[in-house]
Amino acid sequence: MKTANHDPAAVAASEGALQRAHALATAFLSSLPGRSVSHVPAPEEMAAALDEALPEAGSDPAGVVDEWFGRAERGITASPGPRFFGFVTGGVTPAALAGDWLASAIDQNAGLWASSPAAAQTELVVLRWLKELFGLPEQWAGALTSGATMANLVGLISARQWAGRRLGFDAAGDGLAGQPPIVVVASTEIHLSAVKCLGTLGFGRNQVRRARAPGGPVDIAALAALLKEIAGPVIIVGNAGEVNTGHFDDLSALADLRDAHPGGAWLHVDGAFGLFAAASPRLAVLTRGIERADSVAADAHKWLNVPYDSGFAFVRDAGILREAFAAGGAYVVGSDGGWDPFTHVPEMSRRFRGLAAWCALKAFGRAGYRTMIERCVDNAAAFARWVEATPAVELMNPAPLNIVCFRVVRAGLDDAASDDLNRRAVRAIQQDGRAFVTGTAWNGRSAIRAAFDNWRTTLADVTLLQAAVADVAKDLPA
Repeated sequence: MKTANHDPAAVAASEGALQRAHALATAFLSSLPGRSVSHVPAPEEMAAALDEALPEAGSDPAGVVDEWFGRAERGITASPGPRFFGFVTGGVTPAALAGDWLASAIDQNAGLWASSPAAAQTELVVLRWLKELFGLPEQWAGALTSGATMANLVGLISARQWAGRRLGFDAAGDGLAGQPPIVVVASTEIHLSAVKCLGTLGFGRNQVRRARAPGGPVDIAALAALLKEIAGPVIIVGNAGEVNTGHFDDLSALADLRDAHPGGAWLHVDGAFGLFAAASPRLAVLTRGIERADSVAADAHKWLNVPYDSGFAFVRDAGILREAFAAGGAYVVGSDGGWDPFTHVPEMSRRFRGLAAWCALKAFGRAGYRTMIERCVDNAAAFARWVEATPAVELMNPAPLNIVCFRVVRAGLDDAASDDLNRRAVRAIQQDGRAFVTGTAWNGRSAIRAAFDNWRTTLADVTLLQAAVADVAKDLPA
């Protein structure tokens, strides 16, 4: 069928904008090895650079892209680069980046089969590949999400639906008002993303019953004692990779407690980055028991090294997952037997995140991810050894995976002054520009975290991090 010709000027403007964006992007990527990781601009500086009134008239698309980059560049961190050790932030592999660009260009709605059979089928393949990569049960249902926060929500809303059924009501259909309470137990180190989800789902952020977790992993005996106080169904939230130390709960022991609880229990595991240990035969022992969980949440924009934002959730009981998100309307087109992803997640319309993940997994393969994950862990171990051997800093906790928690030490300082020194040290390292770290608190003391999960990072980058930390530890006034 012949279609009408499009405006040649509009086509040219589109091509010009894409070419300019490509030039800016490739120049940025080329600069990453030597680029200052962050300039740490003040909010007023960024407001002065970017705030303005809504323009009355439009502008050339290529010029708009160029203008924004020029005005905003000082506030762009080199987070895809090899020396960004803050939070837990992966990079972007070449295949993942290309897939993400293409996903934007073809602009598929990945909510329904009818809106994009290609997107829906690609997501199914990605989910199967991820289960194969991590050794998870083939029959588990799942979906791609915006990250581990939304993946936690998918797992926990499934848990809520299950618990409601045990108590004789439909949580998704009837709500929680007037119903018997659903109890949630976790460790003191439950991640704030899971806590946010519990608040969103009506459990109450302050109602989570917490067992102590000395050193990172939950105290199994303390958790068992909590469970003995609960008669009805309970949701257990476990950690596969505690965010400050990288430590794992004993997932097999948690699954045993789940199985033994008289009122029934659901085991949800937050594996935002720790799940990736399962991809390495050398590290998989850390995740032992995760295959017995009822739901698992993880990030893809961390160790899968795909662009923000991307995550995934798996749920053992596909029926409960669909029930939790059941919705229908005359305006929802039938799928003709294909999978409708919106039945597994909160959103109806969704970005085609599956393409970047498909390209990343296809390009790296199982062996590529195993090698990259082990290299990141080796980089973390090398940095931890340096910390232990350097008098000006101390290791706050053993580093079993890819997180190193440490602090600057200075003789003669009391606890308050030492904590203040470490808060200032984080800022000073960021301002130095050679590396980027973030702060935290561990065992009641201010500390510094470095996370290693970027495919680009080498031992040379670790050496630069060591130098930046050493200089700040030596020169920062007490």
